[in-house]
Amino acid sequence: MFNLGWMEIGALIVIALLVFGPDKLPQAASQAGKTLRNLRRMANNARDDLRAGLGPEFQNFDPADLNPRNFVRKHLLDDLEDDWSNSKSRELEPATMAPYPPEPVVEQLGYGEVPPYDSEAT
Repeated sequence: MFNLGWMEIGALIVIALLVFGPDKLPQAASQAGKTLRNLRRMANNARDDLRAGLGPEFQNFDPADLNPRNFVRKHLLDDLEDDWSNSKSRELEPATMAPYPPEPVVEQLGYGEVPPYDSEAT
């Protein structure tokens, strides 16, 4: 979650020892643990209250899905990954593959010619 290595954890322990001292460090750690448990319990209760208030249609609702990064990943990128894995898993024969769309025919105007004008398009 925090992606901490051994060096960072060691540095945090040394800083905690310097700030709190060896006498009060166990009390501070205990208080931090209690606070973390209370915050986690409050977040779980809030999530459960939200689900209960939304009704049975939203039983699978996860507030983390409201994060824009998760929303895009879930609704856009997962579909692309599924399509990609499905297309790789089945072998397509050349006869079943759709050909490229034909090139559009573009007529070039001659020198001094006026391009067509669509009054409804403006």
